[in-house]
Amino acid sequence: MKIALAQLNPIVGDIHGNSQLVLAAAAQAVREGAELLICSELILSGYPPKDLLLREGFVKACDAKVSELAAQLPPDLGVLVGHPSSVGLAGKRFANAASLLYQGKVQDTTHKTLLPNYDVFDEHRYFRAARSVEPMMFKGRKLGVHICEDAWWGTESTYYHEEPQLYADPIQQLVDQGAEVLINLSASPFEKQKPNMREELVRKHVRKHNLPFLFVNQVGGNDDLVFDGRSFAMNRDGQTVIAMCPFESCVEFIDLDGLPSQPVNLGRKYEQELLDALVVGLRDYMQKSGFTDCVLGLSGGIDSALAAYIAAKALGPTHIHGILMPSRYSSDHSVNDALKLAEALGIDYETIPIDPVHKAYEGLPVIADDLTGDAASLADQNLQARIRGAIVMLRSNRYGWIALATGNKSELAIGYCTIYGDMAGGFAVLCDLFKQDVYALSRYVNEIEQREVIPENIIVKPPSAELAPNQFDQDTLPPYPVLDAILTGLIEQEKSFSALCDEFPEETVRWVISRLDRNEFKRRQMPPGIKLSQRAFGSGRRMPIVARYPQT
Repeated sequence: MKIALAQLNPIVGDIHGNSQLVLAAAAQAVREGAELLICSELILSGYPPKDLLLREGFVKACDAKVSELAAQLPPDLGVLVGHPSSVGLAGKRFANAASLLYQGKVQDTTHKTLLPNYDVFDEHRYFRAARSVEPMMFKGRKLGVHICEDAWWGTESTYYHEEPQLYADPIQQLVDQGAEVLINLSASPFEKQKPNMREELVRKHVRKHNLPFLFVNQVGGNDDLVFDGRSFAMNRDGQTVIAMCPFESCVEFIDLDGLPSQPVNLGRKYEQELLDALVVGLRDYMQKSGFTDCVLGLSGGIDSALAAYIAAKALGPTHIHGILMPSRYSSDHSVNDALKLAEALGIDYETIPIDPVHKAYEGLPVIADDLTGDAASLADQNLQARIRGAIVMLRSNRYGWIALATGNKSELAIGYCTIYGDMAGGFAVLCDLFKQDVYALSRYVNEIEQREVIPENIIVKPPSAELAPNQFDQDTLPPYPVLDAILTGLIEQEKSFSALCDEFPEETVRWVISRLDRNEFKRRQMPPGIKLSQRAFGSGRRMPIVARYPQT
């Protein structure tokens, strides 16, 4: 049996447009002689649909589109599609469903059994869990169709591991009923190291049950999530024999009765994974939101340099507009570095010194007293950042360009950023990258481009906000390798104060914890960005703003 695996990029809520993606994949499948086409979880609604599911008529429109799609598809091609469904259900919650469409009809439907309720997932808010699953019959074969989380039963990453007796194992149910192949429709977001986790998970099922396994995942960005695709087929020996291109829409074909015996390995670097996720996440956020161009400040620092490169790769350099906004404290090399970057990228740029505006503020009698005292006080530094933010937002409003905020996770964690200043914008492209990752990616950019796209001086010079005389980040912050290691322990590993003090100076740990906790109010006001880790600020890490739990 020849099977087509369709790794598609839906837009949340675009039921018609998403169905057209399925029809185009079906046409390609027929041309290649496939008998079955497999699409991803909730392909018709896009994932995650969130509270669109609660909007009156939305799920019914999805149900109607399933029936309409069945009639439009080539009659001799079976198609597995994911969709929300209210068919046969009463009440306010729906089913996360997968249906087999064949010969103009909906031949069979299965519902998701295990509903994730951790990290970014809150499916219990919307869906009812199926009590059991059964194989689908298609051309005399029993297909073990299941949906995303149904393959994760018993793993340590889910609560099904702690109380497995409360949840049936969907894979085992399918196998016990004679499934001949296991087919998983997924919408599994990208996270660092997650692609390897998926393959190991599937390999355990294959080795346990001695069945081939087909995994089809969504691709593309939706809000802060980015889906890497990476759909694959695994033979009975636990070898990945088909591996689809990550972060790209595509259709691949396999012969279920003649799966290859030689494994494939994409062998991609960690830096390439992060870079691809950032480029796709930004591109899809902008395109699906209706933006064509973006604008950002170019400071001559490493964060804005990397953000500009990502934007140029995502949209093309002609759609990127950089603004150099030197202050009275800006060094000549920073201005020169920003110019070199803009020219290397081939992006549009202009220079707007902020000192005239800064002096105008200083000359206003009503606020002059607030700026007196030490040169470049905190209030004065934040004023300069906000002047820059206002200029960027002016360009954004005037031309309809989305403004990019360029702060990284290290800065956002400790509040080394200015609300309505460098935090202003419509999208925060680096918000889930620690400073060390920013440096690593910047070096990697020059390596893969085989030229100095990001000027070497930007990479090697001490970082500085240049909002005060002779100012450097490390005058007030721990060294970034130390800061990032402590933040990783606090945010991504939930380590205690005492555990971190075994590794780092107690005074430093105490300072980082204090800054992390008291700056939650700033992070709550940051733009959305691209989630790369399980504990990204926003949807991945949900902390109270007002809290008094002492960690030290």
